[in-house]
Amino acid sequence: MSGDVGVGAALLLDRRGVDALIGELRRRGRRVIGPVVRDGVIVHDEIESVADLPAGWGDEQDGGHYRLHRRDDDALFGFAAPPEGWKRYLFPPRSLLVTARRTDDGFAVEAPDLEVEPVAFFGVRSCDLQAIEIQDRVFLGGDAVEPVYAARRADVFVVAVNCASPGGTCFCASMGAGPAASGGFDLALTELVGPGRQDVLVEVGSEAGADVMAAVPHRHPTAEDCAWAEALIAGAAATMGRRLDRGAPRRAAANLDHPRWDDLAERCLACGNCTMVCPTCFCSTTEDRTSLGGDEAERWRTWESCFSLDLSHLHGGPVRASVRSRYRQWLLHKLVTWEDQFGTSGCVGCGRCITWCPVGIDLTAEIEALADEVARPVQHLEVHR
Repeated sequence: MSGDVGVGAALLLDRRGVDALIGELRRRGRRVIGPVVRDGVIVHDEIESVADLPAGWGDEQDGGHYRLHRRDDDALFGFAAPPEGWKRYLFPPRSLLVTARRTDDGFAVEAPDLEVEPVAFFGVRSCDLQAIEIQDRVFLGGDAVEPVYAARRADVFVVAVNCASPGGTCFCASMGAGPAASGGFDLALTELVGPGRQDVLVEVGSEAGADVMAAVPHRHPTAEDCAWAEALIAGAAATMGRRLDRGAPRRAAANLDHPRWDDLAERCLACGNCTMVCPTCFCSTTEDRTSLGGDEAERWRTWESCFSLDLSHLHGGPVRASVRSRYRQWLLHKLVTWEDQFGTSGCVGCGRCITWCPVGIDLTAEIEALADEVARPVQHLEVHR
């Protein structure tokens, strides 16, 4: 069976084959993380078999709105981007950075043990693949490599899923981030669900993926299977709930003092939900904890948000004291100055910031509105002598 598996190969699995794939990853010592239903949402957690996946569940997403519903089939991946991406497994919400302990000679400072068990991410959407690539560039691409991220990223097996059911807030197609996975995966799945059929088309994306699939029972797809998968992806691209003109953010950035920013500030709660669910945001802060006896201290890194007043605090106070300035910083950094820093947009079009905004602020609508207002030249008064 191994002779027909190579990088770029297309293979077909039935439901039992998907279960065998999960089992093979676990047999190789990997903790498999995939989507599960919990408390009315789809989250990522450890899975042991195909029975743990959210078969037959879909979702409704709009500005400030998320609801699960039962589909009329048993699709395993018939939902859009779930509330959380994969960031928490690579860039945890809390990370121990250093520990100091009192000794007879002073203090002994120790770095934490960064050994991490091998994992497999199962069901990564194309938008989240792009987000992981963006954070790779942030944490690994410069002269200073972030050690916690590097340790967690070193041995991740990625099983991607091409999206066939975009949500009402999705706009990855207009951001060039989906709905099909274009790279960064070991295996990519496209689910083919129809009358009497529940199969998965598998694209092999790496030698590691080929090695795994050689141990999983599979068969070869027909030309009709491949055409079906392509049609599903094309249909998803055509039915995105939102879109964003890629030139709009630069035009919006020319309107830094537009009254629309005041309107946004009136609606925005500065809660930071958008940054917490964003798969690319990486703002953080540190906190020190000392034992009551003063013999031990720890420094932790925690997620933070550019909507927090203290994030821009310098010696004289916060640089961005108003909600208006903080929202403007977030929006234009995400869509404009991120490109200046890292050569790519900081947005992958997953739509989470729209879905999970308590007041339903729509990033795509706001950018379009600001971009449509062409910056007006300053009017100079003519002085008559």
